[in-house]
Amino acid sequence: MADENIFRIESVTQFYQAIGKEKPNHPMIGVIEMNELNVSDEQMAMYKDVKMTSDLYCIMLKDGDCGLLYGRNKYDFEEGVLQFLAPNQIIQSNDSYVPSSYGFFLVFHPDLIRNFDLGKRIKKYNFFSYGVYEALHLSKKEEDTLMEIVNNIREELQMNIDKHSQEVLVTNIQLLLNYSERFYERQFITRTNSSSDVVTKVEELIQTYYENNLHLEHGTPSPEYFAEKVNYSNTYLSDMLKKETGKSTKDHIDEHIIELAKTELAQTNKTVNEIAYNLGFNYPHYFSRLFKKKTGESPNIYRSQFLN
Repeated sequence: MADENIFRIESVTQFYQAIGKEKPNHPMIGVIEMNELNVSDEQMAMYKDVKMTSDLYCIMLKDGDCGLLYGRNKYDFEEGVLQFLAPNQIIQSNDSYVPSSYGFFLVFHPDLIRNFDLGKRIKKYNFFSYGVYEALHLSKKEEDTLMEIVNNIREELQMNIDKHSQEVLVTNIQLLLNYSERFYERQFITRTNSSSDVVTKVEELIQTYYENNLHLEHGTPSPEYFAEKVNYSNTYLSDMLKKETGKSTKDHIDEHIIELAKTELAQTNKTVNEIAYNLGFNYPHYFSRLFKKKTGESPNIYRSQFLN
């Protein structure tokens, strides 16, 4: 049953209406300059504390000092930030809105890209899964690169629609996403010290989880559990760990489990099933499958090398 308290935007036209703008030139894509996005006090009051979602992809470039948070902390970047929202994500307005002096708000419907390669690839751009507080911080040069692409989209939208329009628009969107992916990778690198601290924190949390026997009560931990502990979305944390260590959050969890299992197999007479249950697995064959995947051999074969 749908949540009646969630306000849903189903089209680009409806989005324009909701913010008091005239009908867009194209039914499936629109670009609004941030300094023209003047939200009135009445509109702010209308949408305050209202949960909102949409059928649209949204990409926003705005001031770095416009009242946003980064991992529940104030942004520490003086220039622009880029945010991404995928269809069906839930957002909620509050009193912290501060108008942005520059930037853009790009929205497009999935139908625009559905018959193109981008329609298949867009879910591979992980930043659409990041939390809104995990935005991309941009240098002035990076901003200029993205602004040029968006200006190309804006100019195309001012022309008459013809048989080439959709391909030109989709090509520019894909270029924008490709540059964004490059800039996100740069951000992970420039935040090396912060990333290293997060890696250490996650490893400590995994160790503490098992030392406190939480696995016996709650089972094997999920990546989402540790992402919440360090105030990141699951996808952002996993990408950060991969950039720093080459391994995802799940890889770190699995490796800790395997190390515990190896010790049990080498030093105790417990059965494989007993070890699996003691490590938080409800089904021992899941443990055996994981062990073989990570080590290349079954638990019993691994244990055999320690038998006299």
